[in-house]
Amino acid sequence: MIYVKLLLTAIFWGGTFIAAKSLAAHVNPLDAAFVRFTIASIFLLILTRRLEGRLPRVKKEQILPLVLLGCTGVFAYNILFFTALHHINAGRASLIIATNPIIISLLSVLIFKERLNPIKGLGILMSVTGALVVISNGHVLDLVSYDIGQGELLIGGCVLSWVAYSLIGKSVMGEMSPVASVCYSSVIGALFLAVAALVKGDLSTMGTWSMGDWVSLFYLGFFGTVLGFFWYYEGISKIGPMKASVFINFVPISAILFAWLILDEPVTPSLFIGGVLVVSGVYSTNASEIIKRWWSKRGAAYPGVGGSGR
Repeated sequence: MIYVKLLLTAIFWGGTFIAAKSLAAHVNPLDAAFVRFTIASIFLLILTRRLEGRLPRVKKEQILPLVLLGCTGVFAYNILFFTALHHINAGRASLIIATNPIIISLLSVLIFKERLNPIKGLGILMSVTGALVVISNGHVLDLVSYDIGQGELLIGGCVLSWVAYSLIGKSVMGEMSPVASVCYSSVIGALFLAVAALVKGDLSTMGTWSMGDWVSLFYLGFFGTVLGFFWYYEGISKIGPMKASVFINFVPISAILFAWLILDEPVTPSLFIGGVLVVSGVYSTNASEIIKRWWSKRGAAYPGVGGSGR
């Protein structure tokens, strides 16, 4: 079920591009980010209390990591992302964000001593290549001709923010459940976004937002944040940040599929080829773990490559 949840998380996050696009013409980006995480925080507080029986007490040594989670994965990521879109197109931004799994995987090897055997390495390479094929419409080599500008640097900041969020989350969940970690980091991030919205946003226009705008904000807050962040955190806790992060490559795939279904955008050959590469890469990355469990259920020693499935 962890793999199913991670796949659904990627699909939900792909859908956020459609929801955000519908908001772009009517709602200030800072206001949208603030309302999104306000909605998410309310649901997460209810969910945490229901699952935990109460709101878990935060230990003194957990305060700083939780603040860092809120500042990285919620506040900084959104501020950098929305600002970057003033200087860079969405396709180029998606390309840079697709490097997340590479950086997370390499840092996971260095920090958490995760095993990077040839099968996993090949899977990561295939999935990232697939994402690049989809985003570039099959012209991967043309991507290197772009100059690095302010937009690229800001999106690079998004990548670093998400990497930090993923890796810090691994240590936080050693003593706190995934839902509590997501809940508190969301609340903290919403508080920082509130300040940004009050200073640079335009919350006075909330009364003019349409029902469609509120539906999009609810989708972003509940499906894109509550379920998405909770299941992603759960995936990190169960299978590690390296393998969980590979599923992020499904985000551009699902986003383009939703654009085809909802916005009537065409499905190109590069989408199909890239999708095959992403799916194959995810399977390859997790193949050793799957095979190991298959052998263990039959009482046999696992003859896999690289020893441990991790």
